[in-house]
Amino acid sequence: MTPPIPRRRASGRVTLTDVARAADVSPITVSRALRGERAVDPALVARVREAADRLGYVPDPAARALASRRSTHVAVLIPMLSNALFVDLIEAVQRTLRPAGFQTLIGVTHYDEVEEAALLREQLLHRPAGLLVTGIDRSAATRALITQAGVPCVHMMDLAPAKAGLHCVGLSQADAGAALTRHLLRHGRRRVAFAAAQLDPRTLQRLQGWRRELTAAGLYDPTLEWLNPAPSSIALGGRMFEQIIGQRPAVDAIFFCNDDLAQGALLAALRRGIKVPDEVAVAGFNDLTGSDQMVPPLTTVRTPRAEVGAAASTMLLALMRGEPVKQPVLDLGFELIARGSA
Repeated sequence: MTPPIPRRRASGRVTLTDVARAADVSPITVSRALRGERAVDPALVARVREAADRLGYVPDPAARALASRRSTHVAVLIPMLSNALFVDLIEAVQRTLRPAGFQTLIGVTHYDEVEEAALLREQLLHRPAGLLVTGIDRSAATRALITQAGVPCVHMMDLAPAKAGLHCVGLSQADAGAALTRHLLRHGRRRVAFAAAQLDPRTLQRLQGWRRELTAAGLYDPTLEWLNPAPSSIALGGRMFEQIIGQRPAVDAIFFCNDDLAQGALLAALRRGIKVPDEVAVAGFNDLTGSDQMVPPLTTVRTPRAEVGAAASTMLLALMRGEPVKQPVLDLGFELIARGSA
């Protein structure tokens, strides 16, 4: 005979004790069964799960964290969700953490130091098991907050010097920017503009790589820098292309700091009847969706954002388990993708 459904407490929430009564076992057995501990008999696990499903039991993560002194969620800070770059990153993080029993608590900073600090304080109130943050450049107050929290933390998409003592997974943005600039120079381009939006730390590192290569070639000209703090978008890329193409003396290549800007530039070139790459070469960064379908296909730098998300999550899992991390600064590199636009 199926045990009767017990009466719920005043809040209406089904408790672990309710499930224990319905399954005719102790609360500790319910807890162990639902955590998937191997020591619990499979038949008993099935009975507990049936009772939990029948009652609509949902574990309370806050109560579990208090009882075990361990949280089951990881706080993740990213700059934007409108950029496919960070969507790919988050999906890889969740694919790695969920099978290990962790949920993600995502915070979007909008590239704002004050907003990042506020989000971090809010998330630390939930006692996360670990932190995943984007980049290594942040305010001294936020760095101190992370240190004082005593929570394992891994930085994504950027690399810190080994002496900094940070755990990070990413790539050298400056080296990637330099590699793309060398590609343009090798193909005979001499007036290579750098067009950037958002102006976040990783974009400025790409700018440093561009400057380094042009300076080494004796071709650096500060008037070739087109820096706009507005959010990156296809529309902005089209407007920037219109401005840059009118520069005199004329530019023969434009390195856009992100693919959406470069995609907008290619669309503007089509509207204007400007031949790419014959009249001007166009290159982007990140190899976002659709870049290979542009006319002509976009030359860009492919960044391993999914790989970064997976590797950073794996590193964080090791830290949360108290396991040693052999390579705390993990460089996953980048790939230059040469297509028809440059």
